[in-house]
Amino acid sequence: VCFIPDGLDCSISFVSHVLGKVCVHDRKKEILSVLVPRLTDLTKSDCIWQRICWRLVECVPDRWMEAVVLGFVQRAPGADVLSRLLGNLVVKNKKAQFVVTQKVLLLQYCHTTAVLQNLLGYLSLDSLRRALLIQVLQELLETWGSSSAVKHSPPEQQQYISKAILICLSHLKEPEIKSCRQELLTSMMEGVKCHLDSNLPQIRRLGMIVAESISLKINTDGPVLKFQYEEDDEARELKSLLVQTPPFCVVPSLPDDERNEKADAALPLVLESNKKSHTAAPMMPDEASDAELDSDDDLIPYDMSEDKELKTKAPVYIRDCIEVLTGSEDVDKWEATVKALESLVRKNPAATREVSVELAKILLHLEEKTCIEGFMELRQRAQVAVLTTDPIPVAKYLTSQFYSLNYSLRQRVDILDVLVLAAQELSYPKSHGKTKHSGAQKPCIQLLPGSDSSKDWRRIVDERIKSKTRRFARGQSQVELASGPNEFNSVAGHFFFPLIQHFDRPLTTFDLLGEDHFVLGRLVHTLAILMYLAVNTVAVTAMGKALLEFVWALRFHTDSYVRQGLLSCISSVLLSVPTEHLLEDMTEELLETQSWLGDVVEKDPDGDCRRLALQNLLLMENLKKKLRTVPS
Repeated sequence: VCFIPDGLDCSISFVSHVLGKVCVHDRKKEILSVLVPRLTDLTKSDCIWQRICWRLVECVPDRWMEAVVLGFVQRAPGADVLSRLLGNLVVKNKKAQFVVTQKVLLLQYCHTTAVLQNLLGYLSLDSLRRALLIQVLQELLETWGSSSAVKHSPPEQQQYISKAILICLSHLKEPEIKSCRQELLTSMMEGVKCHLDSNLPQIRRLGMIVAESISLKINTDGPVLKFQYEEDDEARELKSLLVQTPPFCVVPSLPDDERNEKADAALPLVLESNKKSHTAAPMMPDEASDAELDSDDDLIPYDMSEDKELKTKAPVYIRDCIEVLTGSEDVDKWEATVKALESLVRKNPAATREVSVELAKILLHLEEKTCIEGFMELRQRAQVAVLTTDPIPVAKYLTSQFYSLNYSLRQRVDILDVLVLAAQELSYPKSHGKTKHSGAQKPCIQLLPGSDSSKDWRRIVDERIKSKTRRFARGQSQVELASGPNEFNSVAGHFFFPLIQHFDRPLTTFDLLGEDHFVLGRLVHTLAILMYLAVNTVAVTAMGKALLEFVWALRFHTDSYVRQGLLSCISSVLLSVPTEHLLEDMTEELLETQSWLGDVVEKDPDGDCRRLALQNLLLMENLKKKLRTVPS
């Protein structure tokens, strides 16, 4: 930075043009890494240099203003420094105002948290700019509370907007909060509803954290909102943004002599305060003796090492279990029955088949009477045992109840989880007698309450693709895997087709295509897993054709979780249905699907959807190459 001679008028518009030209050609890092620190030092105590710096950025042409403003925001070490360098540029220049209040906050989400703190802190440091801060907060809350934005924008952008809202709230003063309390409350109620309706746990938690923060700001005296969610590093980082950190100040160091004098003067004060604290509350002799008399240290504990807990015997017959689960008032006996039911069902398959549907109905409606550890898992394992013991009638009952009235969403999701786990157990070979344990692990599908099964499903698809890949290498031969009949072969249709039939028929308390899209997402993922497990079965071709038609009907669904499930369905069809049947029976459907997958790769806002679509296109390309290598 050159020094201007005293008493001479000069224009710095040429320097502004050079600065703008350099920044717009992506060289702002090189020039601003030198210019910003120098201007920071010059503007600390010299108001003339502050005016020169303001004039420098104000004279930048509008076509280059965005690059210059972004460069200063990113390079400034703090909001106070940025305020000295830019002045009231956002008030004077419309282009700079658009970049700061609209583009960086609402149209982009690639900037760091430090950039957001610089930008919003800059708006809060001057009375003329604070009006823009409140305007920015209102627009951010409008976007945050828009159901369309929550559905169509990626999670990264929603997290970015949530951070900006929390930083804005940290800069609001009490009079400003009072003036817009009603608007904040309305925005909070609309936004938290949209976020809690989402199927993605990350989005739901963002809504909870922001709603708690708004409630804390507008209800300083009364009760505030409080949600239950996992407190991890991300949640703690978001909450920390609500507390405004003071700018970092460097304390000048004292000379050694003066520092020693200060320390010597402070030492007697510390010693005196310690004396006062030690002599503040002396214990009286009578109190000490009373404390000794009240002590329980002299009591000898009773030896209970030989005691044994009395255990209630569980029933040994299936019908006795049914009686206990439906009518017994003995809590201990009920608990013992729940724990022993799975093993009892597997040991007595003949007796289970006589009452399988009745037992499945009892387990579906069973509620926890006591605080038994792992109750949900115990009930689910018992349901799976009943379903694998008598697949056809129990599957018919469960799939019919999925679309029936008077069931909660939790029960409908339980039905889907049980069907998947039972299909997995039936499709894998059982070990008979002594068999060698293979080093390879079969893919495991874990469907816990409230968990996202799509991650397990994608891992299964990746393993399936690896198994299809041919590698020519010398090495240790693989251990022979266990083999046996696929018991899922004869019952796959009973698991699959009833679930796919009535998805478009809304009921009084259940609307899959409406507000119950979370259950629709679980249903779609369930169908994809059942399709994968039906490989090499008789019904696999008919299942694949029906599933492609199902996917085509829902391909434009607004929820990203549902679209991820639909793309997983395409993967399962391509991997499970024989290639010759795909080309003979589903040629038209595959061509339409390929075109749709191309659009998803280019236009879908969700990153996981784009990745799955690209994976499906690669699978289709591999099928084409495979056909070309087959001799005609």
